[in-house]
Order: sequence, then structure tokens, then C-alpha cells
Amino acid sequence: MSNASLTTHVAPVEAGAHVVAAHFLKDALVMALGDGTVLLSRDGTSSRLAAHPEAGILAAVGDGNRLVTGGDDGRVVALRPDGTLSEVATAKGGAWIDALALHPDGSVAYAAGRTVVARDAKGRERTFTAPSTARGLAFASKGYRLAASHYNGVSLWYPNHETPAEMVEWKGSHIDVTWSPDGRFVVSTMQENALHGWRLQPDRGHMRMSGYPAKVRSVSWSSDGHWLATSGAEAAIVWPFDSKEGPTGKAPRECGVRPARVSRVAFHPKALVLAMGYEDGCILLVRFTDASELLVRPAVKGSGISALAWDAKGGRLAFGCVDGAAGLLTLPA
Repeated sequence: MSNASLTTHVAPVEAGAHVVAAHFLKDALVMALGDGTVLLSRDGTSSRLAAHPEAGILAAVGDGNRLVTGGDDGRVVALRPDGTLSEVATAKGGAWIDALALHPDGSVAYAAGRTVVARDAKGRERTFTAPSTARGLAFASKGYRLAASHYNGVSLWYPNHETPAEMVEWKGSHIDVTWSPDGRFVVSTMQENALHGWRLQPDRGHMRMSGYPAKVRSVSWSSDGHWLATSGAEAAIVWPFDSKEGPTGKAPRECGVRPARVSRVAFHPKALVLAMGYEDGCILLVRFTDASELLVRPAVKGSGISALAWDAKGGRLAFGCVDGAAGLLTLPA
């Protein structure tokens, strides 16, 4: 990457509604929209699919082979790269789908209120009841283990075991949750403008990452698992996880300092390059090796970044905004 701007390499995408999430399904770009539709774009053509007719999409996750959405209609819907939609599950009583997670083996988990359901690739379901509303879900990358964040901690659950979920505790309201790629750390975002982490090996130690001026709504791990990038400040706050102790006693890096808060972060899938989207609509890339910054999108009033996603090869970066604007950056060769 050079020091020049990348704005001329961005093609506009007409999303037309608040972009909840962006993902890539093989070579296709998909965007889950707040109006209940999914935009599927491939080779310059786009189609709109009614994933949740007469409902809004509250959560969406993707794994390269499917996009799974959850709505305020209580339905969990999967989209395949060829554009086919299928209903995965419906929450009892039509309860809103608060959180979703996908496992590499094809399993899916969803939360509706306190009820957490894990559905494996063969369609077998297991359910557990969280101590309070489950706000976030995440599968560990290795093994069939699910983390569910809720009030006063995170429950760690093996759906195929008869043993009850194990809770790691910390007082307060935990919103989203993520596993480190190696499975040694679990980190939650909190209502109190902070992160909290647990070192699962070897000592169950706590890690408190505080000082944010706003709630952390977006996190992203580097491909090597050594860094965790977060939103919630007027820079991307990036914590080091390259030692057994994680970030304990270490200061984070601050990337892309600007007079606007970072709203979304997304690490490149192969390189130590971080994409940062801001509440004022700006997007920057920063390269860790020399801290060089590249402009992808200038600030656009009322067009805050609500979604960022790289494709599997790292050659394209998609973004979506709160006002329905969107675009696709193709990195020059």
C-alpha cells in the first residue's frame, strides 16, 4: 500500500436502508439491512431478498458460506451464496432474536431473552437458560463451546455435554462477547464503557480494559490473534494479547486518532492492517508495521459507518452506513 488515498478505488453500493452488517459469501457481497431485506451483490448486479418481511433485522453473522439473520419477528433465516433463503428456527412466542453465532462446522446458535439455543449441523438442538437476557453469543474456534454474555458475567457452555454451563463472573452488564482465536481468552464489552476479559488458562485471571468515552460496539481480532481492536473512542484502541497474561499491565495502541469516534473496526484477514470506520462517515486503513494511514472514505455528514467487512482474500473491503449509503473498496494490485 502506498501513502496515496484509496477513494478512487471505491465503488458505491445502493443499500437504501440502515446497514446492520456486511459479509462476503464466496465472491458475493451481502448486506443485512434494518428494513428486513438482504442485499446480494455480485459482478455489478444486485438483488434484494426479503429475509424478514414486515420485520427488522436485529442481528446478522456470516462465515463465508452463509449469512444468518435474526429479526424482531422471532425468526432465524439463512442465506446461501446462490440467493436461496431458508428458515433455520423460530423463537418461542416470536421473541426477538437478540444475538447469533456461527460455528465453522455449520452449527448456529441464537438467543431470545434468557433462552439460548445451539443447533448443530445435523439439526439437533440443545437449549440452556441464561441467568438473565443473553446479549451476546460466540462460538470458540476450536471445539463445540459457546459463550453467552449477560448480566454479571459470561456463561461458557458445551451444548453436547450434560454438565451445566460454567459462569465466569464480573459485576455489571455484559453486552457482546468474543473468544481469542486460540481459545485462551474470553472478552466481553460492557455497558460501563469498558471491556472485561478472562484468562481461561492457566489461572482464570481477570483483565479489565477501561477508559473508553463511549460503549464498545465493535471488536476485531488480528489474524495472528495477537491484537484485539475496539471501537468506542476517537481512535481505534488495540490491546496486545501476544503473551500469556494478555493485556494485563500493558498500554494499548491507538490508531487513527481523529475528532470523531470509531464506530466499526475490521482487521485484514492476512496482514496487520486495520480498517476503521467512524461516526462521521470517514474510513481509514492503518498498517501496523509503519503506522501509515490511508483514506478510504472522507467524512460524510449523517452517514456514520455501521458495518465493515473484508473478503476472505483481503482484496476487498465493504462498508455500510446508518443512512443507507454503502460502498466497496477494491485494493489495487
